[in-house]
Amino acid sequence: MNPSRIQALLNDIRLTSEVHFQLVSQLRELIQTTVPSATDEVKYGGFLFSAQGVPFCGVFAYTAHVSLEFGHGAAMPDPQHVLQGSGKLRRHIKLTRVDDIAARHVALYLPLALDAARRA
Repeated sequence: MNPSRIQALLNDIRLTSEVHFQLVSQLRELIQTTVPSATDEVKYGGFLFSAQGVPFCGVFAYTAHVSLEFGHGAAMPDPQHVLQGSGKLRRHIKLTRVDDIAARHVALYLPLALDAARRA
């Protein structure tokens, strides 16, 4: 983790959209609370999260939304039917406002993502 790169990306996101900054900030906090061993790094233009060396999700700010992406999302259960994507491996949850974090049950999916990544 490089704190200066993380802060620089957060600053860039905030300049573009306060809503996206709030979404990214709250997602980062939720991920680190739900998976206490999680660390993040700036990669691929967003934040990539790993636990014990296993990458399990990423947070990326786009023009119209913030995406919580799961590299092994196709192997995850989807009890709330919120995962999007039809690729062989990846799935994501699109978020446009802070309320979406609770409405789309994001906290439920984080341990599922870690389990799927560990099994891969």
